[in-house]
This record gives sequence, structure tokens and C-alpha cells, in this order.
Amino acid sequence: MWFSLRSARPWSETAVHPQADVKPSAPQYLGRVLSDEVRRIVPIFAVAVAIVAALTHSSTAGELLLMAIPPAAFAAWAFEPRVPLAAVAIAVVVPVVAVQHDGSHEPIMFEASLLGFVVACWSESLVMAVALGLVAVAAPIAVGAIETAGNTSVGIWVVGVAFPWVIGRTVHRQAQLAAALEATRRELAAQAMLEERRRIARDVHDFVGHGLAAVMLQVTSARHVLRRDPDAAEEALRAAEEVGRRSMRELRRTVSVLRSDEGNDGVPAPVPAAEEIPALVEEARAGGLDVELAVTGELSALEPGVGLALYRIAQEALANAARHAPHARTVIDLSVGNSEVSLVADTIGPVAPVGPSGEGEGERRRYGVIGMRERATALGGELTAGPTVEGWRVSGHVPLRGADEG
Repeated sequence: MWFSLRSARPWSETAVHPQADVKPSAPQYLGRVLSDEVRRIVPIFAVAVAIVAALTHSSTAGELLLMAIPPAAFAAWAFEPRVPLAAVAIAVVVPVVAVQHDGSHEPIMFEASLLGFVVACWSESLVMAVALGLVAVAAPIAVGAIETAGNTSVGIWVVGVAFPWVIGRTVHRQAQLAAALEATRRELAAQAMLEERRRIARDVHDFVGHGLAAVMLQVTSARHVLRRDPDAAEEALRAAEEVGRRSMRELRRTVSVLRSDEGNDGVPAPVPAAEEIPALVEEARAGGLDVELAVTGELSALEPGVGLALYRIAQEALANAARHAPHARTVIDLSVGNSEVSLVADTIGPVAPVGPSGEGEGERRRYGVIGMRERATALGGELTAGPTVEGWRVSGHVPLRGADEG
């Protein structure tokens, strides 16, 4: 096994797999901010405008009917989302122009202003909003062209329609930004949850998987010598018991870390460090693995995150050696330099075949390698695996200060 850790990508780029770029459509944007309740207020304003226009001047039955059409169109659109805005625009502009042809019902022009606001807010695209906005602006222009009395201030009403359109488009844009922000928040929450699941999976694999593997190794040794050497069998079972107790301590420690926000008196739970690697080697040696360790430099100088990663990498290297090369010899060289720490573990001897994709017999995925790669990436490093002529090698170079701790 060959693992290489080198400075590479920052934590933010590798903590989780990239997620698909999710961008809601315009109706989804507007559905968050411009709700059905807001839509249903529009017909109320339209009815109020029609009433004021009817009361400002005596109206014929035909004029009253024409003034009732815009509120009805707005009401149909508000309560039935399938009604197109283009149809609403026509149903508003045509009656407004027809009623105001003699200049006696000027308040009805507010229906065109209301139309400008609605088409700007609820149009699915900017092109549609601009097109329907021009239709709304055409209402006062058409009135000015056909009005006989000349009482309508066309320029003022053009501004009176265009300004609500601008306000409506601003509201639309704010709705888009709010929805995009919410979508981003949800995506970040999903990524955080995914990373937390990966972290828990790594921890479970590291202390439960390795602990059980060590216990099984000792139990197997005891079973093989039970009849011919009871003392050796008892020693193996005692070692299995010690490994089990140590695994239980790590389990409690990890659970304490996961529940640290529930009240730990502000004191973080201890985590495995590089100084504990010699104990790992002794444990593997006691289990029957031929392993040696050489340490250069002060392991206590390592940052906690770097020390934890090295501990887990050494743990996985020893577990893989015991699993795939139980009769081989493993030599671990751990060296602390001025700017980096290196870990080299050579397994020399017969090694069980492992596929290039990290899969062995039965296509069993090697989650330990995956977990180490994620730990390395979190430190700004990189992890690879590969065979050597004599067996397998684990080789890593980790910055003294991990990327996730800077």
C-alpha cells in the first residue's frame, strides 16, 4: 500500500463532492416571495379604481360594463394561475382606452398603472415583462391619440405606468435574490450534513473496524494455540480484552466529541495523537504482526489535526498489513522536519492481491483508503495507493500545520 500526502487543494474544495448547480425557475422564485395572498390583493385595488372612476362622472351602462372588465381580468389571473398575463394585459388596456375616449373617466387610467406593476412582478422573463410593460404604456398614448376633449395628461400617465413597472421589476429581482439565497443555504446545509456523515463514517471505521480486526486477530491466535499452548492462548485473549477496552474508550471519546455542543464545560474531548503511534505498533506486534517503528523528531510538536491524521493513517496501514500481508514484514519510518512530517510504511513480503480501484475479493470497497484520502485532503494534501516490487508502501508528507487549522 502506498499513500502519498502532498500539499494540494484547500479544504473548501474537497470537503464534499460538488453538488449539482440548482437554479429554480422564475415561478419558483416568485412563489417564495410573491405568494398567492399577494396576488389576491391586486383585484381589490382594481375594484377600488373602477369604483372611483365610476363615481367621478355619470356613466352609462356600457361604460360601467367596460370598467368592470379590468377588475374581472385581474381577479381571474389572481385565482387561476393558468390565466396568461398577455390576456390580462389586453383585457385591461382595451376597456381603459374605450372608457377614457372622451376624457371623462381619468381615474380608470390607474388600471394601466396597476397592470404595469403586475406584469413586471409576475412575468417569467425580462422580455415578457418589457413587452407587456409596453402594452401598458400604450394605454395612455392611445387615449391621448383618440381623446376628443384633450383632458388627459399623456406624459404624466406614461410616467405613472412606467414607474410602477420599475418598482415591480425591482420586487421581482429581490424575490429572485431571496430565493437564490435560500437555495444556496439549503445546498450548504446538505453539504455540511454530507461531510458530517463522512466524518462519522471515518471515525466508526477507524476505531470500530480496526478494534474489531485486532480483537479477531488475537482470538484467532488463541484458537490456534488453545490445545497445545494454553498460556499463549490466555495471553492472546488478554490482549484481545485490552484491545476491546481500548476500542470502548475510543468509542466513548468519539461520542463525547460528537456531543460536545451538549455541554462539555467548554473542554474538548481528547483525540488520538501521533505520540500514540508507538502504542499502535506495539499492539500490532503483540497480535503477531512483524512490524518495526523508527521515529525522528518531536511528535509532540505536531498540530492536533495533523497528529490525528497521522495516527489514523498509521492505524490503517497496520490494519491493512495485518489483513492483506499477515506474514510480511512492515517497517514504519516517522520523521518530523522543519516544515513537514513524513510517514513511510514499507510492507515487504507476500501481499494479497488488491485491485487498482481499491477493491479486493468480493469487490469490497476499501473505505479505509477513502477515509485517509479525505483526511489528507482536509489537511491540504493528497493521498494515493500503489504496490512496490517487494510489496506495498505507505508514504506521506504532511505540512506541520494542516490547511484546516490555518
